[in-house]
Amino acid sequence: MQYTWIEQYCMSKKGVEKEYKLEWEALLFKIGGKMFVLQGQDNKGRSIISVKLEPPFGEFLRSEYKDIRPGYHMNKLHWNSLDLNGTVPDNILKTMLDQSYELVLHSLTKKVQNEILSD
Repeated sequence: MQYTWIEQYCMSKKGVEKEYKLEWEALLFKIGGKMFVLQGQDNKGRSIISVKLEPPFGEFLRSEYKDIRPGYHMNKLHWNSLDLNGTVPDNILKTMLDQSYELVLHSLTKKVQNEILSD
């Protein structure tokens, strides 16, 4: 895996919690109890990361990068999976992680958002 910085990058965001889901054999990054990143493997054993994106942005990325596909075992409209052994530039993956974090953060109640952001 070339993106060795993912965990540190995700954990640097306010309010993020990390959880290992044994039955999925996947690492989850959550904010306010809601997942914004899932890191695991697909059914072919490829290391992947799945993130939530605005549908038009996700479609654009899938058309630009062969290593970005509709979310594996996720809602194909909102979630996208990236092959961690692929060639997507770091800055694109960081943009994806940022957008996923923001989308999930803004889906939380204003009270919870304020609690997270004020810490």
